[in-house]
Amino acid sequence: MANNGSSDLKMKQRIVSSLCKHFSLDPEAFSSEVPGNDIKSLYSSILKSSGKPSSKNNDEVMKWIAFAESFPKDSKACFGVLNELNADLAQKSVLLGNGFTPSEADVIVFSAIHSSVIGLSNSEKEKLPYVMRWMDYIQNREDLGSLFEKILLEKPDFEPQRAKAAAKPEVDSNAKKAVRNTKTTDKSKAELSAKKSDSGKKSKGDKEAVQEKKKAPETEATNKDKELSVSLLNIQVGLIRKARKHPSADSLLVEEIDVGEAKLRQVVSGLAQYCSPEQLTNRHVVLITNVKPGKLRDVMSEGLVLCASNEDHTIVEPLLPPEGAKPGEHVSFSGIDGKPEDVLNPKKKQLEKITPNLFTDEKGVATFKGIPFMTSAGPCTSSIPKASIK
Repeated sequence: MANNGSSDLKMKQRIVSSLCKHFSLDPEAFSSEVPGNDIKSLYSSILKSSGKPSSKNNDEVMKWIAFAESFPKDSKACFGVLNELNADLAQKSVLLGNGFTPSEADVIVFSAIHSSVIGLSNSEKEKLPYVMRWMDYIQNREDLGSLFEKILLEKPDFEPQRAKAAAKPEVDSNAKKAVRNTKTTDKSKAELSAKKSDSGKKSKGDKEAVQEKKKAPETEATNKDKELSVSLLNIQVGLIRKARKHPSADSLLVEEIDVGEAKLRQVVSGLAQYCSPEQLTNRHVVLITNVKPGKLRDVMSEGLVLCASNEDHTIVEPLLPPEGAKPGEHVSFSGIDGKPEDVLNPKKKQLEKITPNLFTDEKGVATFKGIPFMTSAGPCTSSIPKASIK
């Protein structure tokens, strides 16, 4: 019983520290309240001190507080509850909210289950892909490294797909005999062929015409594949230095993005419905930098911020480069080579043809036809699994 009491106290201390970081408060101010209060009371006290109104989803917050308080200490029972949480997170990116700023519920549950999750074996973690994706997102989005040991996820290694060498056809003895007979026949017909040179030339010309016709569709198909290749896009890591509301469009935001150039790039994005300028400021993003510059409602835009969206577009968020990726770094795709266009041609509708093949996988990794968006620090991700990317 003493052990349980000690572990409950530590869990409450972790939750208080995390909530105070979330609300930018000093946890020392609440240290005396921790021993004699439950998580619900501590949350109410911290929320009141923050000056922020109660969440409009307060009933949901209370539900997740109850989840945290009842989270089992027994490892077998703990894994069963984590499995249920995994099923719940398969349908959404975070416990509450739009994913740009994790909710109090996300912070509380993360703090309550962290010590159990970090103790799981690799095989157990593999059975909980949605929980692991969510834990990784919260620990990085909330910058909880000073409070919790970082949960390291195994990033998949991606090997370029190499074309297999064509197998040499087996030639049986009958075929060899046929070749020898053909050679003899060809030799005996040499003089006859010489006499019929004029007709032969005509025949050869006809054959070449047929071959050219056959090559035409093949060349067209090759050009079509090239036109649809993601290598045409210049995709780079960016850091939003400033963000503001568009002066004449409520649905648009204007961002000043660092992509390693002398000047910041100005980009107009339709994100006002999903996040505030404050939430985007100092956020790393992934953007296409070779779209044709143009004005959106009289404001010049010089790029396209790539965003993940769930099926009904109620949750939209910019893709997130991994920690360590530098502004200006180019995103690559294993096994796909090619030079980006200097500027995409809107008349060719290249972007419209490529973006249907951009999506996140079940772990939230951004991909082109299943091939991850890779940087020197790892793949780009989203908190939204199985999302479209535009």
